[in-house]
Amino acid sequence: NGNIDIPDLREKAEKHSNELAALMVTYPSTHGVFETGIKEICSIIHQHGGKVYMDGANLNAQVGLTSPGLIDADVCHLNLHKTFAIPHGGGGPGMGPICVNESLAPFLPKHPLVETGGEQGITPVSAAPWGSASILLISYAYIRMLGREGVKKASEYAILNANYIKACLEKVYDVLYVGANGRTAHELIIDLRPFRTLVSAEDVAKRLIDYGFHAPTLSFPVAGTIMIEPTESEDKGELDRFCEAMLSIRKEIDEIASGAADAEQNVLHNAPHTLALITADEWTLPYPRSKAAWPLPYLAEGRKFWSSVARLDGAYGDRNLVCTCPPLEAYEQEA
Repeated sequence: NGNIDIPDLREKAEKHSNELAALMVTYPSTHGVFETGIKEICSIIHQHGGKVYMDGANLNAQVGLTSPGLIDADVCHLNLHKTFAIPHGGGGPGMGPICVNESLAPFLPKHPLVETGGEQGITPVSAAPWGSASILLISYAYIRMLGREGVKKASEYAILNANYIKACLEKVYDVLYVGANGRTAHELIIDLRPFRTLVSAEDVAKRLIDYGFHAPTLSFPVAGTIMIEPTESEDKGELDRFCEAMLSIRKEIDEIASGAADAEQNVLHNAPHTLALITADEWTLPYPRSKAAWPLPYLAEGRKFWSSVARLDGAYGDRNLVCTCPPLEAYEQEA
């Protein structure tokens, strides 16, 4: 079921008791489940003198419902871009405040100009103690505007949305992990390995672009899967369109399986389809342009996204570090 093997953890903790410093654990787990044994896991580590570092990547499923302190974690970081509304990547920089309990408070970093940190704190790292103050204001405003009930409601909707998608798709796709009650947390993993002789997980991810959706997390934490995290931000209409797209893709896979679609030249293997390809004078593919670009009615209602490029060989760039760009002369402008 993807959960931590508690008897195995206990055995290893006893074996390495003298060297055990800490355990890092993500809660709810990256496979989209609230592990029921999380407090026992923390207790085992504490019994052997270790500390528990909780990865705050999935705090969006916790706010107002549980907390790192409630599960007995000693330290955690908060991914503000995942839970508290700050930009990520191009809108960055990212921010990850560190939270500790009383046992680690004495070791918080000091600062030469500001009275802060613990008695045994080291010199400051990164931008401690403020981080990126302008970014933090966004999270502060988000929390103040929503209030206690609002942030709790956000977590509830994030969990509800993930389970709504699960209910819509589980009859035609395998949901890899669920909790003891048959539900997921705020994300779920769709297992595409049963179709590996027909299509890859990457094919499905690229085909979703044709349906107007940015691909979910691909092949993580399990190869051959996609991990879907709808968050609290999407309304039911958007969730329905996503599920409609996934169900349509499932039918396209069936067409390959039945022989109705070519095993190689099909809408999944050739996705995404660019505007340049669709509008070219010559069309040589064995399926209509409409099936490639507008497979569902909502795409003709202003929801179509056009990828600027077709399929890239992602692995090639990882294995060939020498630039394959045109020579510098190609960029020179005439005087």
